Amino acid sequence: MSGGVDSSAAAALLLEQGYDVVGITLKLWPQDCVNRAEDKCCGPQAVTDARSVAHKLGIPYYLIDEAADFQKQVIHYFAEEYKAGRTPNPCVMCNEKLKFGTLINRARQLGADFIATGHFARVEKSADGGRMLLKRGRDPRKDQSYFLFSLRQDQLAHSLFPLGEMTKTETREVARQCELKTADKEESMEICFVPDKDYGGFLQQANLVQKHRGDIVNRQGQVLGQHEGIEFYTIGQRKGLGISAPKPLYVIALDAARNRVVVGDDADLDRNEFTVQRCNWIPFEQPPESLEVSAKIRYNHPGTAATVIPGANGEARVKLHVSQRAITPGQACVFYQDDLVVGGGWIAA
Repeated sequence: MSGGVDSSAAAALLLEQGYDVVGITLKLWPQDCVNRAEDKCCGPQAVTDARSVAHKLGIPYYLIDEAADFQKQVIHYFAEEYKAGRTPNPCVMCNEKLKFGTLINRARQLGADFIATGHFARVEKSADGGRMLLKRGRDPRKDQSYFLFSLRQDQLAHSLFPLGEMTKTETREVARQCELKTADKEESMEICFVPDKDYGGFLQQANLVQKHRGDIVNRQGQVLGQHEGIEFYTIGQRKGLGISAPKPLYVIALDAARNRVVVGDDADLDRNEFTVQRCNWIPFEQPPESLEVSAKIRYNHPGTAATVIPGANGEARVKLHVSQRAITPGQACVFYQDDLVVGGGWIAA
């Protein structure tokens, strides 16, 4: 329970369906949260709201300290990805390692059979009963299946998504009918531990990254300017480069080995083929030789037709039918066939 309307409504719906429900909030961030947004899932107001909802619903409530694991599994990963010239997706990692990893073990200690969250996604058994399937949420504007692509079969088998068939409007109505204080609470679209979307500032303030000068170069290697660390840039970035040119320049690559930011023009951002690593396949143990899918190269991407050719060691080659802009190493690429999440992997350099 994050203290938001979605997890609050999920708990209420499970009670209506006859489940024996226990509310849990994970305390993930070790330092004082008061100097950041109080309504984030690590903030004191979020904990107060979650506890209030649990009290209203008449369910037990626990605040569990997972700060050490969050630091190791999410924050460390977040910083190391930026250092390697990649743009991380900590929400996917938090779901895989904590919410559907550590928390499942906690649930078993409490005698619970399932973990339930407020994600807008669906999980169901395959027709032959042999696999658990992950599907988009019914509300296309709120579908969050992208963030769950890396869940394994054992995690999906013990997961419930009560909001999967609902819209956001219907979710708020459930909370209102139950007179929950979170019914009209605004939702945050930012990463929970990064205030004001200032990733570079967070990395420095947390002493995870130090400024280190390097060259900004064009595709031919010509030095155009200086940067203070590749960690402060991402693919497709145009503003804040600090260099003048007759036409707009964009970050097209981050070279960690040589500490260089590579820039080019708008056309240099287009790609139609790339590799993904550490693939997770959901409907099958071993994928076929090739798959026709809709590939989402980032969460807010609508998806584009692609042919996926699985390879060895968890890798796959993705061939897009139409080139896409700013394909970013470190981001998740998730494969869909209609509503079914076929799987996905992490975009390689």
